[in-house]
Order: sequence, then C-alpha cells, then structure tokens
Amino acid sequence: MGYQPEYAGLLAICERAAAVAAAVIRDAAPGIRTLDWRSKGPTDFVSEVDMAAEATILALVAQELPEATILAEETAASVPVIQLRKGLAVVIDPLDGTTNFLHGYPEYGVSIAILSDGEPVAAVVHDVPGNEVFTATAGGGAYLNGVRCQVSTIEDPQRALVGTGFPFKDANDIAPYHRQMANVMAHVAGVRRPGAASIDLASVACGRFDGFWEMQLSAWDFAAGMLLVREAGGVATDMKGTKLVAHGPSSVLVGNPSMHRWLAQALDLG
Repeated sequence: MGYQPEYAGLLAICERAAAVAAAVIRDAAPGIRTLDWRSKGPTDFVSEVDMAAEATILALVAQELPEATILAEETAASVPVIQLRKGLAVVIDPLDGTTNFLHGYPEYGVSIAILSDGEPVAAVVHDVPGNEVFTATAGGGAYLNGVRCQVSTIEDPQRALVGTGFPFKDANDIAPYHRQMANVMAHVAGVRRPGAASIDLASVACGRFDGFWEMQLSAWDFAAGMLLVREAGGVATDMKGTKLVAHGPSSVLVGNPSMHRWLAQALDLG
C-alpha cells in the first residue's frame, strides 16, 4: 500500500492517544503493589490501569475519529471482521504486558494501529519504561523516536537473536511449542521471551531481534507491530506463510527476509 498524505494525520492521532495512555500507566507504576487486578483467564490479567489507559485512548479517538470502528482489548474485544475491513478501524492494546507491569518488570507498553479498509496504515508502539516510541505509516517507513529504523541484516541463524512468546492460553499448545523451541534453540545464538508482543515486534523492526514467532496472538497484540516490521524492510506472516491480517487471533512469524525464511522452515515440524 503506497503512502497517502492523510496517513500522517492518522499517525498523529495514534501518537497522542498512546502518549496519554502511557502517562496513565507511568503515573500508576509506583503503586503497583496496591492495584486492584483480576483474572481474565488462568494466566491472563487485567488491572484498573489497563481500563483507565484504554478509557483515555477511547476518549481521544471518539473525538478525532468518531466514525471509526473500535477493536480494543478490554472493552471492545469482539467486532465482526466485515466492520474491520470497511473504512477506518482503530485496534488498541492499552497495556501490552500487563503481567510484567503488575510485577514491576520493565517490558510493557501501549500499542495502537489504524486500519483503512482492513490494512494497517498508521501505527505506534509506545514502550513506557523504555521511553521509546516506535511509529510507522504505510509506505512511509518505520521510526524509533523519530529516527528511521530497519530490520537487521543477519542471515546466519547461528548469529541470530530470536524473540518468542510462550503459549499461555491453551495448554494443548505447550507440547508442539516445545518442539518448535528445541528446533530453533539448536541453531541460533539465543532466544528471548520478554512478554510484550508489540514491543517484541518493534524490536524486530529496529534490528534488536532478527526474528520472532508466537503460536497465537490477538489482533491488538500485533496490528501495530506488523506494520512496523514491514515498513522497516521485514516480513510479517502467520506461521503458515500466509499474509498476516489484523482482524482476529493468529499465529505470528516476523523477521528480516532471511531469518523469516529460515524460521518458517525451522518451525515447520510437519
């Protein structure tokens, strides 16, 4: 998708929304031991901070893009795909890495993408503790704190650092994931699991990771990151090599072109 001038305005909305949500999260961080939080699933949590951060994003989006469809993790997590494929849609993760945040582990952030007719055209991943803002527009490149970024040029797996995400929602995914992990670990320099997928994808976009895979992510986890990776010269697909679309849950496989090809082969265990 080629660059359009209106994407800059959409990106500005993403940046402002992510900044106000990041401020909510940053202000709450010193009081994490007293926060109210509850389980959404056996290992999936939501806190009052997630809700407050999402509320600030939704208020700004409602003012700036009242016509847009909203797909947001905490309050609007179910939207018909047809609505996401028509016109503007905003895909929001107000606090990616909630478990990290609740334990004071400094790997969490805000992820916002705007889709136009189903395709991401503007994206922000705001790393709150790292004070780093990753941005991208379709056809306009990817940036870290305003400086153009690119995926790595590493082609040899033995020199590669690869990110991943553990399966934590479906216990049936654990055994096949173990086989994937074993096959990758045997051939690369290292594997890391920081625990916030949007930041992991941003790390691929700026060359810190050479590739990344996870068996299942929600659209709000990867919608912004997939645009970052593509605009930084990388490849973003599902684990079958099919085009990644930000309409619902999917496996995710990203990397620089060489490492994406190698990971696709390494993870295809039949």
